Amino acid sequence: MLGNFVYANPTKLFFGDEAQKNLAKALLPFGKKVLLTYGGGSIKRNGVYDDVISALKSAGKEVVELPGVMPNPTVEKLNEGIKVARENNVDFILAVGGGSTIDYAKAVSVSAWYNGDAWQRFWVKQEDPTPGERIIPVGAVLTMAGTGSEMNGGSVITNHAAKMKIGKVFGVDVMLKFAVLNPKYTFSLPQRQMVAGIFDTMSHILEQYFSGDDDSTSDYLAEGLMRSVIASSRVAVKNSEDYEARSNLMWSATWALNTLIGEGKPQDWMVHMIGQAIGAYTDATHGASNI
Repeated sequence: MLGNFVYANPTKLFFGDEAQKNLAKALLPFGKKVLLTYGGGSIKRNGVYDDVISALKSAGKEVVELPGVMPNPTVEKLNEGIKVARENNVDFILAVGGGSTIDYAKAVSVSAWYNGDAWQRFWVKQEDPTPGERIIPVGAVLTMAGTGSEMNGGSVITNHAAKMKIGKVFGVDVMLKFAVLNPKYTFSLPQRQMVAGIFDTMSHILEQYFSGDDDSTSDYLAEGLMRSVIASSRVAVKNSEDYEARSNLMWSATWALNTLIGEGKPQDWMVHMIGQAIGAYTDATHGASNI
């Protein structure tokens, strides 16, 4: 292992086909008012919404809902979230969905109490919050594997007017406090979304793997993850409800981008930068733009 680095990851993971049973207890240490954000409503059709609401009620939380987070969350949607979070003075944000919803929750968490143009400060100028700034804590219930957003500080926001799609990687203060990972929650995804997530996972691994000629432990970890993704994806595309395959894909996606396999290595990320530029113009699915 070359170089010097510090590794820290504060996110607590609850994994497995009964992971959601930990949600109510995980919510208890945080404030009473929870901003529940999610996408287009599929969680109401597949039962995930009911599980989450049940846990929120069990934890005695007051819920403010913010649905409609799009696959590539926009600066307009971010501004809406800022307004809702401020007006309701929320104590916690719970994102239910895939990477876009979780990215969005992190964006709102760091932007809600900044009295200025959050897009310009955090995404265009790539600034970090200063010590003592109010950041709303975030948790998540994951319903799509691929981005790894559940265990990293990344948040990608799109500005259609400026034709810009920019990712900002925040520090540990913005990372999730916990994430619930139940592979069964991914079963109802259309196959194209599952496949996009698989390609996104592989792209994350490869962008860290092909970056330097050192023989490092990080490389061997990456090779193991790639083997798992390849083997499990071949099973999952034939049977999307194969629990072992979907659980391996979910776990691999998380570890592909929680910064572990990039330690001690230079990194490139140019494929992702090209994909984001394409997405700014086309709104292409993120994983698909990395193929």
